[in-house]
Amino acid sequence: MAQDSRVAPHYWLMKSEPDVYSIADLAANPREIWDGVRNYQARNFLKSMALGDLAFFYHSNTKPPGIVGLMAIAETLVVDPSQFEASNKYYDPKSSPENPRWHTVAVSYRETFSSMITLDQLKAAFTPEELGVVKRGNRLSVIPVAASTAQRLLEMAGVTRGIGE
Repeated sequence: MAQDSRVAPHYWLMKSEPDVYSIADLAANPREIWDGVRNYQARNFLKSMALGDLAFFYHSNTKPPGIVGLMAIAETLVVDPSQFEASNKYYDPKSSPENPRWHTVAVSYRETFSSMITLDQLKAAFTPEELGVVKRGNRLSVIPVAASTAQRLLEMAGVTRGIGE
């Protein structure tokens, strides 16, 4: 496979339930493996990430759900260790250290937004084609975000610096 020659980072939205893992958890330990993803399309998105890509942290399965902060991709193609732990809810008996099925990334904390961008606000500002999280029935925990959409999200969050800074 050819190396990715892109100069600008790509952007993502990554979901987590705040009672399982929140932006505050990441802020307290500013570099973590994003483990437990068990959807092949989401896994493939994780495998396509590059160092320095930025991801919007989305709190899901909460009232209200929404984007709460920003993180950066700090390491790529990490073998998800939870797939090998029989006591872990993400254990995969068909996976082995010699032939792992699940890869992920390590993320680093960038910032917590002063206020959440709620799903209702996202639905009012974006079409499903612009931001997949507003699409009815979308359950993917990792989705790509276009650069123009990422810039608008930062503006909604009140972030004044440019996205690449």
